[in-house]
Amino acid sequence: MKRLIYILVAVLICFGVGFTASLFQADSLNSWYPTLIKSPLTPPDSAFPIAWGIIYLCMGLSFGLIWNKLSANRLGLGWIFTLQLILNFAWSFMFFYLRSPLSGFINILLLDIVVLFYILTVHRINRLSAWLFIPYILWLAFATYLNAYILIYN
Repeated sequence: MKRLIYILVAVLICFGVGFTASLFQADSLNSWYPTLIKSPLTPPDSAFPIAWGIIYLCMGLSFGLIWNKLSANRLGLGWIFTLQLILNFAWSFMFFYLRSPLSGFINILLLDIVVLFYILTVHRINRLSAWLFIPYILWLAFATYLNAYILIYN
């Protein structure tokens, strides 16, 4: 039961970060973002909450599994996980709230690096935890492209 609680708490934290970030996006999503020149590959608006819902679930499961492991690296991985969550939140704040594609781009590049580092580090401890982050890094790579496109063309 205790293991399930760790996983549930990790998932809820991820969704909490996502929900809080969405509060900073609301105004820009309605007024600023629609005016931007976006990549022809930009998904419809309805795809983003679906994708992020899946990603936040996978992120929480990944870290919940790690938190259950009795490993000397557990605390260090907790800091890496927390850093990527902070960068994840900060991207929404920088890109949407500050309406700054440049600071968003710098932030997402850092996020890409931290997430890759997390995957490579956690792979040695729990392969399933690493695999659960693959949808996230794939989406981040795509989001990095979308952010770069907006930065270049606006």
